[in-house]
Amino acid sequence: MRRFVSIALFVSSLITATNPTALHAQQADDIRATANQALTAFNIPGLAVVAVKDGNIILAEGFGVRDIQSNEPVTATTLFGVASHTKAFTATALALLVEQGKLNWDDKVIQHLPEFRLADPVRTADVTIRDLLSHRTGLGLGAGDLMIWPNTDKTMADILAGIPHLPLANGLREKYAYNNIMYVVAGEVVTRVSGMPYHDFVRQFLLEPMGMNDTVIGFSKVAPTATNLAIGTIEKDAQLHRFPLDYLEDFAAAGAMLSNANDFAKWLLVQTNQGKTTDGTPIFSETSQQQLWHTVTPLVVSESAAANGTQFRAYGLGWAVKNEFGVKQISHSGGILGMLSLTTIIPEHRFAITVMSNQQAFGALTAITQEAIEDLLELPNRDWLAEEQAKYQQAMQKKATFELTRPALIREPLPLASYAGSYRDNWYGAIEITEQQGELRIHFTHTPLLQGRLEHYNGDTFVVYWDEPLLEADAYIDFTVTRDNQVTEARLKAIASFTDFSFDFHHLRLQRQ
Repeated sequence: MRRFVSIALFVSSLITATNPTALHAQQADDIRATANQALTAFNIPGLAVVAVKDGNIILAEGFGVRDIQSNEPVTATTLFGVASHTKAFTATALALLVEQGKLNWDDKVIQHLPEFRLADPVRTADVTIRDLLSHRTGLGLGAGDLMIWPNTDKTMADILAGIPHLPLANGLREKYAYNNIMYVVAGEVVTRVSGMPYHDFVRQFLLEPMGMNDTVIGFSKVAPTATNLAIGTIEKDAQLHRFPLDYLEDFAAAGAMLSNANDFAKWLLVQTNQGKTTDGTPIFSETSQQQLWHTVTPLVVSESAAANGTQFRAYGLGWAVKNEFGVKQISHSGGILGMLSLTTIIPEHRFAITVMSNQQAFGALTAITQEAIEDLLELPNRDWLAEEQAKYQQAMQKKATFELTRPALIREPLPLASYAGSYRDNWYGAIEITEQQGELRIHFTHTPLLQGRLEHYNGDTFVVYWDEPLLEADAYIDFTVTRDNQVTEARLKAIASFTDFSFDFHHLRLQRQ
């Protein structure tokens, strides 16, 4: 953070102490300065930043370019995929149904969605709406995400049919494990209980009353050639690459929303005004907000988080909750390939900030947010930008120098044709492995992006190299072979620790058909 000791700033502080407008202008200038520095420090094409304070929009602007191909600027109307920010809208939609008397937070899911099943019948009968939203059903981190990520052709019926085959990693309400699929289920609950498609309910009862008229759910609602759409990028080998693809298209409740700075300002104003717009129009009740922001599932405070002033962490309903620097903070992040976003709300100060980016440098969003909070709370000076830049550079270096470790002695595989065939996982479905021109190819039949080649690693283990290297999700595939050299099944596992957890290959159990 930049603090300059000068007579000019001393005089300015005297003015802003009694002049909120001047104070807001100073806050906005500080945020602008950090955002502009972040573009260069993190090799980010474009950012959108929105901040509100005491019922006023102090900043809603774009920085940099929306598309590295066209070099058109990011503006306050440029749409970004805000991904898991959608979860807060899903939870709020359910809160409205609670207000309408159509459901209760602790209703069993099967009351409203009779075909819902988990692997354990006893747990199936006990899981509540609150459990779905607080990541405590017992499913593991990202379990089942390959049914929706990258974009698939699966229907809601397919998803519900697949869930009972997902392995349970923990007991019910025993442990936090972030899970997108349960928010897909929550969105279907909205549809069943309201009698309206999820998209329509959210638009009619949330987006339209708040005036969020540019916000849409699903990339198909925006033409790929639209001039107000940010195009995602991924940095690989010190170069930025465009990644203009869609995700979670049909399973909107988990993360398919696109929004912009102008619209998100309206959302933040409602969040910092106890569920009402600035003109007093109620969107949701104060009681609902208390439920959404209430601690449900405790989280571990890491050493690094504790060093940053975090004293407590938990997940509520669609929002993360923590106490940091002595104040309660409500937050959520969002990420799809090529785009990231971060929102932080400090209710006590009626302050909120959202940063959207068309690059995957999360440290930039953290730095912009933390610098703004540092100013707000008048905390000791700390160079968040430099700290986060150093972490980002280390991460990029780790990726650039990553090499697959090869065993000293290589066992030969069976003839390649022995591995070719149709395989099936009970929750994902069909996966084809074929021999083509002397090499093995793999195709996840429901996921257009998941096609690649197999390269021998050792014995009956191969490495899957996806045709789209920007996925950064290469994986081991290990075939099970009987004593008479018959291949019966295969298991996959991501190779690199930096692969996104939503590529949950390790949950698959591929049976040869």
